[in-house]
Amino acid sequence: MTMMTLHRKKLRSSRRTTAKSDFFDGLPDDLVVFILCKLSSSASSPSDLINTLITCKRLNRLGLHSVVLSKAGPKAFAIRAKNWSDSAHRFLKQCVSAGNIEACYTLGMIRFYCLQNRGSGASLMAKAAMRSHAPALYSLAVVQFNGSGGSKKEKDLRAGVALCARAASLGHVDALRELGHCLQDGYGVKQNVAEGRRLLVQANARELASVLRSATWRSHHYQHLYACLTGLVSCPLLSDFGCNVPAPELHPANRFLKEWFGSGRAISGQGMRLCSHVGCGRPETRPHEFRRCSVCGTVNYCSRGCQALDWKLRHKVKCKPIERWLGVDGELGGLVEGGDGENVAVG
Repeated sequence: MTMMTLHRKKLRSSRRTTAKSDFFDGLPDDLVVFILCKLSSSASSPSDLINTLITCKRLNRLGLHSVVLSKAGPKAFAIRAKNWSDSAHRFLKQCVSAGNIEACYTLGMIRFYCLQNRGSGASLMAKAAMRSHAPALYSLAVVQFNGSGGSKKEKDLRAGVALCARAASLGHVDALRELGHCLQDGYGVKQNVAEGRRLLVQANARELASVLRSATWRSHHYQHLYACLTGLVSCPLLSDFGCNVPAPELHPANRFLKEWFGSGRAISGQGMRLCSHVGCGRPETRPHEFRRCSVCGTVNYCSRGCQALDWKLRHKVKCKPIERWLGVDGELGGLVEGGDGENVAVG
């Protein structure tokens, strides 16, 4: 009797397992691909997608479908520098082949700055930029402003301004801030202080609006925000509106650069420096490429936008004026006082 009972239980269990297996196997591929597209587009980390791919052969096959890879969002490519490998490189290349513009931008940044494959990296960023990817447009603008990957003579300030203007029109706050400083200083464009000032205020307004949409800010800072706006308390300014808002979340590509060079990996060449803005991660591609703060001479930046934001985030309280200092390249740093009271170092 006992053996018969055990046999029946095993039979029922096997039937339930078969039924479940048959239910999944019976789903049409189109429906599974649709579900996987939703998963890849909303993934909060690469593991969300990878864990699905290793579940079974069918999910692995359909998860690597070009439609699924083309829909993957930025956080699906938030690969940590310590986990970089040939398989990670192949995965990004598969996504690029599938037409994913986020993969184009992320792999382009990694190749251009980390792997020092300048031509391929710039080509991938340009591919994303042609499809109106705002971070790619801004990154190419920084390349043009600095002549990155080439000589100082290869700077193209007008092209940099044009790329910034396009990225700013797509809502990229850093590009809008950069464009404002260019107009104020007459850098690559005819000087227009009033218009530059207007764009800087607009950049700060967008910055504040994005923070106010954040759930964590809404839940913890309503009273502080009201006090700042009404002048009841004073606080460090991150925007023209008197609100001490946190730094924006890093793009996965910028975080990768920070981790890559922060892990002790040497930057090619002697005397190369990283951009001092904590949210950037870009390195120099030739000596003395970045502008140095001519007040203290201890920090350097890849762009006016990075300098302005870092000034408000941390450097304002650390910068100590020196009456005269001589740069390592034998030139005195210049200093322009921006319309919003920010120090802008120029090379």
